[in-house]
Order: sequence, then structure tokens, then C-alpha cells
Amino acid sequence: MCGGENILILALLKILQIHSDEEHPLTQKEIIEILENDYLIDVDRKTVKDNMERLIRFSEQSGEKNIGYDIKERKTTNKETSEETITKVFTNFYYEHAFTQSELRLIIDSLLFSKYIPDNQRKELIIKLENLTSNYFDSKSKHILSLSDSYLKNNQLFYNIAILDEAISKNVKVTFNYNNFNVDENAKLIFEPRKNEDGSPKEYIINPYQMVAADGRYYLICNNDRFDNISHYRVDRITNIGLLETNRKSFKAISGDKHGLDLKKYMDEHIYMFSGESVRVSLRLKKYALNEFIGFFNPENIRFSDQTEDEVTARVRVNQMAMRNWALRYALQVKVLSPKSLVEEIRSDIEQAWKNYQ
Repeated sequence: MCGGENILILALLKILQIHSDEEHPLTQKEIIEILENDYLIDVDRKTVKDNMERLIRFSEQSGEKNIGYDIKERKTTNKETSEETITKVFTNFYYEHAFTQSELRLIIDSLLFSKYIPDNQRKELIIKLENLTSNYFDSKSKHILSLSDSYLKNNQLFYNIAILDEAISKNVKVTFNYNNFNVDENAKLIFEPRKNEDGSPKEYIINPYQMVAADGRYYLICNNDRFDNISHYRVDRITNIGLLETNRKSFKAISGDKHGLDLKKYMDEHIYMFSGESVRVSLRLKKYALNEFIGFFNPENIRFSDQTEDEVTARVRVNQMAMRNWALRYALQVKVLSPKSLVEEIRSDIEQAWKNYQ
């Protein structure tokens, strides 16, 4: 194939990607007009038809290997009635994009309402996503007020994710500083690393196992090398991250679980991403609070009993600190029955809250 034909093929592919989708196929006439106006290429219908069929054949052949372009051909007929019936066949072409418009909108919405992605990076990602489909797609992102970018955010978030992903893949440790929000002497909000007793930034050496997204935040499930338990760190609070050459500790050795990390089970039990042990919790809740209860806990892991018209008892295995916080949040609708240690913690929390308002 000569250079001119190569350029034409590339131009046709680009036209289909930008100007067409399943609901907006292009006729040969429309394709010729775009070629003339945007690419200064003058061709006839037969040339367009031949090259489009070549693209479709390539699409079908490479599609079997999942490496090609998904180009579709749609034929319609138009019957004209005169002294004799004449049937005309019109061939339209369109590009079948990898994402539907509803799928793209779902992804873009999740970016818009992410609390911890800096605004400039969020906008760049949305533009890239919008370019994955035709110009008929409108994400409506310009008409949606996203969360404010007025508070401090960590511009290293995506870099942190990339480094942690590499470390997890290579089974090696990482080192980083972990930051807190604070207020300086001028009563201004600042974002600064945790410090050693001498005032120097504290260096963490971490064995990373998995990253998860929960409650609009990214968390690292890991082990602090100084201890023998599971920890969680928010990825957006990490700075100055670096890979180490030392192999990480195995999750089995830390957790005592010979099967390794069961992420689904782990996330079911850690609804607020608190570290620590999980326990069997029994609680009594109002039935009108079931929607909120099911929103936080996996229904497959809940056992119900002792039902009345207004209340029901539920049993679930969950991280104790997470349940403590959840029960306080819904204290008007929920009463924890066991374990006793959790009941005492919640009672103490409520008493302290009462003192705060006396």
C-alpha cells in the first residue's frame, strides 16, 4: 500500500472515532465532506467504499485477537415508487467505542466527586475519558459543581499509586513520610509529615500488600516493618515514597492466615478501614434503619433473628473499631448487644459526648 493510501486509511479511522458511534453512523457522502474540509483529501465514493471495507476486514481479523478496531457497517434500503419500483441501498459506517456513554458518565462522575484527587488532575483525566468516544458525547461535567479544591491536596497521589503498584508486583518494601493536617502559628491549615522526637520527618518502612478504594479514599493495606500486625495508610497522605530492594514480609506470616489476603472478606469486615481484629457483633436495630445497615455491611454476612414489627436483631463479623464508630453514628437507631468490651466502649463514648454538651 502506498503512502497516500496509508494516509487515507488513517484519516478514515480518525473520522470514524471522532464523528461516529452506534447512534450516529456516517454515510459515504458525509465521510467525503469531512475528508475534504478537515484533511484536504479529495476522493470519490468508490475509493471511500473500498478503503472502508479494507478497514472492516482488518477489524474482523484482528478482533479475534482483541487487538483491532471495532468498525461496523450498516445497510439500509430506500424504495422509490414510480412507474417501476427502484430500491436503493445505502451503506453507513460507524465506530463501536469500547465504552458506552453511560459507562463513561459513571466513571467521570466518580472522578467529579472524588474528595482527594486534585482539581487539575481531575480535569485532565475527564478530558482523556471524553476523548475515548465520539464528539456526540457530553459528560455534562461543566454543569456539575464538583468538590472544592480550596483545601490542601497531595499532587503526588497518582505517583504514589504507581510506586505502590510496582512494589506490590515486585514483593518489595517501600519507604515514605506520612502526613497530618495541622494548624500553624498563624492559624493556617498546613499539611506536614509526622515527626520524630528531634523534629525530623519520620520515615516509615512498609510491607505493602494491596491498595483499595473505600469511602472516596485510597488506602494501602500493609504492615509497618516495626510491628507484626496489619495497618492501613491513606495513599493521599503519603509523600516522598521510594522503593526498597528488600523483600517484603509475607501476608501469611503477619496475619496467620495460611490462605493469604482475602480482599473481599477483609473489606467486608473493615467498613471504615480501621486496622485491628474483627469480632462477632450482635446488635438490635430499628427496621427503618435497615437501608443504612445494608449500605455498609454485606448482606451475605448478616444473620437476622428475633424479629418484631419494628425491630430485628442482626449478627455480623466486623472490625471492632469500625463497628464502634458506626454504632455511634446511628446511636438513635441501633443498640449493640455484644461483645461486652464493645458495649462498654460505646457506653463510655456516649458518656463523654454527653459531658461535652453539659
